[in-house]
Amino acid sequence: MEELKTLTISGFADEIDDDLETQLKTLTDLGMHHLSFRSAYGKNVADCSVEEAEARIVPLLDRYQVKVSSLGSPIGKIDIRDEAGIAKQKEQLKGLCRLAKRLDCSYIRVFSFFVEEAEASEMRDRVLQGLKEFIAIAEAHDLVLMHENEKGIYGDTIDRNVDLMENLYGDHFKMAFDFANFVQCGQDSYEAWSKLKNYVAYIHIKDALAKGGDNVPFGTGGGQAEKILKEALVDRSYRGFLTLEPHLHNFSTLQSLEKNVEDHSYVGNKAASGAQAYAIQYRALTRILDDLDLSYV
Repeated sequence: MEELKTLTISGFADEIDDDLETQLKTLTDLGMHHLSFRSAYGKNVADCSVEEAEARIVPLLDRYQVKVSSLGSPIGKIDIRDEAGIAKQKEQLKGLCRLAKRLDCSYIRVFSFFVEEAEASEMRDRVLQGLKEFIAIAEAHDLVLMHENEKGIYGDTIDRNVDLMENLYGDHFKMAFDFANFVQCGQDSYEAWSKLKNYVAYIHIKDALAKGGDNVPFGTGGGQAEKILKEALVDRSYRGFLTLEPHLHNFSTLQSLEKNVEDHSYVGNKAASGAQAYAIQYRALTRILDDLDLSYV
C-alpha cells in the first residue's frame, strides 16, 4: 500500500471527458498526479481487463506520470435480491482485483446494495453476508474495499454505516467518506464524521446544498467541509487521498452512476466543459487546504 507523507489530491477523472488522454492532460495541468479510475472511453472499470489496461491505459498513465489511487467500481450498486447480479459482480470483483494489482493500486470502492428503506432492517443480514463475500475476495488479493455512503443503499444513513463498520471493518474493509451523499440523504455530515472517523481511509471531495440537494463547489454546501477537513487533516493528521468527485457537470456516464440523477440539478452545468467544472472543484479544495496551511500534491 502506498505510504503517503503529504496530502495527495486525486479524482474521478471521467467527469472531465470520456477520453483518457484528455482526462490526464487536465489533471496534470492542474498539478495532480493521481486519479481514481472509474471509466474511460465510455467503458466502466469493472468491464476493463488487465489486457485492455495494458494496451490503452497503462501507456498513457506512464506518459503523463499519473498513478491510480483507487478503482471507482460499481460493485455493490445492485439490488440485494438480485442473486444472479451479485454472483456476476463477484466475478467482476475478482477481475478488478487483478486490475488493481496491475495498476499498483490498493483500494477498490464498493457499495452495500440497493434496498428499500422500509425493508432495510429485514435485509440487513443479507447485506452483511454479501459484503463478507466481497471482502473475502479482496482479502485473497491483499486489497482494501472502501465502502462509500451512497444514496439509496443500505449504508446511506449514519447509523447503518456505523453498523457496517462495527461488524465488518478491518484490513480489507474501510470507509470512503462522502460529504454530499450524507447531505442528500438528510444526514448531518459532521455527526457522520464524528461517528465514523476512526473507520475512514479515503475521502471524497463532493458537496451539496442541504435544501434541494443540488451539488455545489466543495465548501459551499451543507457538507461542513472546512470544519471536517480541519479536524481530519490538522487534528487527526489524515494523510490519505482527497479524491475529487465534483458532480458539477452533466458528464456522459452520470446517468449510469446516479439512480435518480434528475433529483439534483448540477450547478456546474454553466461551466463550458467538464475540465472547467473540474478545475472549479480543485480550486475550491485547495483554497481550504491553503487556509489550513497544508501542503499537497
